[in-house]
Amino acid sequence: MNDQQMETILFVDDEESILNVASEFFKRQGYQTFTASNGVEALEILKNENVDCCFTDINMPEMNGLDLAENIKLLDNTMPVIVMTGYPSLENTIQTIKNGVVDFLIKPVNLKQMELCMRRVLRQRALFVENVLLKEEVKSKERLEKLNQELIYKVEELHILNKIMSSFTSIVSTTDVFKRAVDVALEITHADSAMFYVINDSVNQPFEVASARAKTVPGNQISAPDSHRAKNGADLRGPVGNPLSLDGLIMEAVSDEIPLLVSNNNGARGLPPELRSAMVVPLKIREKVFGVLTATLGQEGIRFTEKELFYLSFMAKSAAHSIENLALYENIYENLFATLYAFVNAVEARDLYTREHSSRVTGISMIIGKQLGCTVEELDILNFAGHLHDIGKIGIRDDILLKPGRLTDEEFEKIKEHPTIGANILEQLGFWEKERQIIRCHHERYDGTGYPDGLKKEQIPFLARIMSVADVYDAMASDRAYRKRMEEEVILKIIYEGVGTQFDPDVVAAFKEVYNQGTIVHYMETGQIKDADGNHAVQHRTDGTSNIERPTSIE
Repeated sequence: MNDQQMETILFVDDEESILNVASEFFKRQGYQTFTASNGVEALEILKNENVDCCFTDINMPEMNGLDLAENIKLLDNTMPVIVMTGYPSLENTIQTIKNGVVDFLIKPVNLKQMELCMRRVLRQRALFVENVLLKEEVKSKERLEKLNQELIYKVEELHILNKIMSSFTSIVSTTDVFKRAVDVALEITHADSAMFYVINDSVNQPFEVASARAKTVPGNQISAPDSHRAKNGADLRGPVGNPLSLDGLIMEAVSDEIPLLVSNNNGARGLPPELRSAMVVPLKIREKVFGVLTATLGQEGIRFTEKELFYLSFMAKSAAHSIENLALYENIYENLFATLYAFVNAVEARDLYTREHSSRVTGISMIIGKQLGCTVEELDILNFAGHLHDIGKIGIRDDILLKPGRLTDEEFEKIKEHPTIGANILEQLGFWEKERQIIRCHHERYDGTGYPDGLKKEQIPFLARIMSVADVYDAMASDRAYRKRMEEEVILKIIYEGVGTQFDPDVVAAFKEVYNQGTIVHYMETGQIKDADGNHAVQHRTDGTSNIERPTSIE
């Protein structure tokens, strides 16, 4: 008997002696055996046991061998079935083969012959199963490769779409939108040229406003026609190579309001032969065509496909969305600013000094800021906060705000609330943190004895320390309801003696420098700020603004 576990064999025959002899022989050879007297019993065994090979007689009660073979084929088409019969005939042979029988033995059967036959059919079965498994493995590998390619494509597509969307997140002006659109379009479509043209009810001819060209492809560049010039005759196209007109394709895309793809230029669209492939995508603002984004190829063997057209269309939609958001933000910004100036006007209606004082504090702050090397952004913050630094006085009662005499301690405590009130007003309107902090802290003192929070030294925002000096100077240099303007020498003495206690020493040093240059006095007399060359750098307008523009971003 073999130690190794060998195959399991099922013997089916209505002659019990044959079953006993065959079963006993194969058990001695190390095989596991089952026996059944007909096909019905055999099927019950096959439902519960794993069988590798079946020997069966043909003529049996209840279910014969041929029907059993057919049922086995349905259960497991790899299991070999060997038929044993004492009445061989051509008809039986043909029928057994049709039913999935793999071999045919004539009774009386030699037991060694049965074993050899079984070993042969099991080898054939092993080869068959291996072949099936290999085929399945190949199919599975092909499916995996296909799925992998699809996944790679999807990942690449998502990467490109994400790149397009993220390209417009930090845009602060519509001009930047157009430039970013053509730059990214050039990158993701691998075009030779990408351009954005404005064309709408106001601009009847395509007017180029932004372009990008691949550095590795000299010449063969797409451009607007010579008629696309400003009214003063200046060519707004910038330097171009060999101009190729897309006017016809652009007008067609605008008219149909759908993206157009010329994958392979055959001259049917009226395009020049140097242009191999082109795409034109309308950009719509509020469902109306505002302009078109184009991409072109002039290289042999390279063509745009629908995939690139999809990317360019997505680019146009993202650019349009960015433009709409910018327009919405600018509109909200203007509305909020108008609201704030309405508050200022309300304070001015009660005390005209407030407006004049705020404008002068803004100008003096910006003069000092420029001397200290403030950035354009910091000067802009000073400009905004300066005009609104006393907006909180709208919350102070008239009998205190307009009192001609000296305030009582209780009244002064009420006045001291105006920085907090002003900062809270801006906070409720959703305005900028830096500007709110300046408004809240412009009465803090360098030694920590100011209000409302008792901050000291660097705890006080740097721009608030600048505004503090400007605020005190103008307060002393202006007529008030309860006193006349102070003498200039007295004002300067108070400011210079306040170094290190009320004021930041560096800010006072900058103030002293610009005062000695005559810049402060010139501004107080004319309302104009001179730069280092004596030119008027900033002039404040009567609406409380200046010619320094706010950046279109919220911090």
